[in-house]
Amino acid sequence: MIEKSMKAIYPGTFDPLTNGHLDVITRAAKIFEEVIIAIYDNPKKKPCFTTDERVVLTRDAVKKVNNVTVVKFEQQLMVDFARRIDAHVIIRGLRAISDFESELSYAQANRKLAPDMETIFLMTALEYAFLSSHTVKELASLHADVTDMVPLNIKKALIAKFG
Repeated sequence: MIEKSMKAIYPGTFDPLTNGHLDVITRAAKIFEEVIIAIYDNPKKKPCFTTDERVVLTRDAVKKVNNVTVVKFEQQLMVDFARRIDAHVIIRGLRAISDFESELSYAQANRKLAPDMETIFLMTALEYAFLSSHTVKELASLHADVTDMVPLNIKKALIAKFG
């Protein structure tokens, strides 16, 4: 067993948070003293939920995990934000080889910008390997049942959003 140490940051848009994300979060919370979920306000994306809504939804979804905090960050390098909150580890979730290819380039860029930080990749549970926020939004918009894909509070928010 790895001894708990350090503060880690798990950045992303989480639009919305899925059970795959939740799997990574709960496992990371067993490894690190504190896990900060940093919800990014990405101006390049058109989100389903506002950043503030995503923060509230995510906080509710992780409220039973004691050492997890949810914050918002915008318009800055993630490594600069991580330094500001004194996080030394960046957590990234992986579902498939295609995720690794894109995440590797981010990790290498972050390593160049912040050699004092480490990136840790956590594979999501096999049952969530197909799951993405994009898939969940598309299914929910077509009124498919997303019960096994997202926490209950997010399912309710998706139903409210898409009718």
